[in-house]
Amino acid sequence: MTTDSILLRPAQQKILEYDGGRMGISAVPGSGQTFTLSLLAARLVEKLAAESAAEDREVLVVTFTNSAAENFRTRINAFIQARGLLPGVGYRVRTLHGLAHDIVRERPALVGLSEEFGIVDERTAREIVETAVSNYLSSHPDLFGAFLQRDYLENPRRIERYLRDDALDIAAAMIRTAKDLRTSAAVLQNNLARQSGRWPLLEFAVQIYADYQRGLHLRGAVDFDDLIVLALQALEADDTFLARLQAQWPYVLEDEAQDSSILQEEMLSLLTDAHGNWVRVGDPNQAIN
Repeated sequence: MTTDSILLRPAQQKILEYDGGRMGISAVPGSGQTFTLSLLAARLVEKLAAESAAEDREVLVVTFTNSAAENFRTRINAFIQARGLLPGVGYRVRTLHGLAHDIVRERPALVGLSEEFGIVDERTAREIVETAVSNYLSSHPDLFGAFLQRDYLENPRRIERYLRDDALDIAAAMIRTAKDLRTSAAVLQNNLARQSGRWPLLEFAVQIYADYQRGLHLRGAVDFDDLIVLALQALEADDTFLARLQAQWPYVLEDEAQDSSILQEEMLSLLTDAHGNWVRVGDPNQAIN
């Protein structure tokens, strides 16, 4: 049985009639969105293969997790082989961070990185933050004093562990938010210095952000959030580079779109700006951002 003989629901059949432009698909868990998007990808790969200018062009499929990406690869390969095409050719499946890494890795000099730049995993990133927080709390033992009741201050060991956890959460939130806003630690420090009064928690969080970035720099590395920002910078820095990637990926299919951040959306928007072929599938009731 070929993929074209599969019994499809009317909604699925309508999606598979897609031939270009922007399309949004609201899909709840269990609706067969992975199957449908994989079959659509295979049909678009077949379409590109039939065109004379198909060389080096790919259908780009982006999703949120590594496991989802692997599931898409398996399904698309099966559909492509059923159509008599070579598996693994004519499409690319990436997580959003994996796509950003591909972009930055092609032209690291555009964003001030060496060819050998590394990426820290979440465990290493947390260790850098923990070290910075420990050092700051050691030199600022009264950081939380103004926010605590007197009986807690008389029993500091009772809350020391909880304060440390809170400090880590505050620092992590600052780092994540600042990177989403594409704002450096230096800019935040300058802005804070111009404010009247004291802002102890903000001063703490901004300093941890600066120390964290310094720790990454000493390792010659970036983190996952940096990848998205740097990919955007690379695309914005070189119009020729952007145009080449837009031509390379004439169709972009995005799964789990409800989980994409604003910066991740901006990255895909740039990549699809020239041709406008962007399919977004997601369940707005399941958003984690």
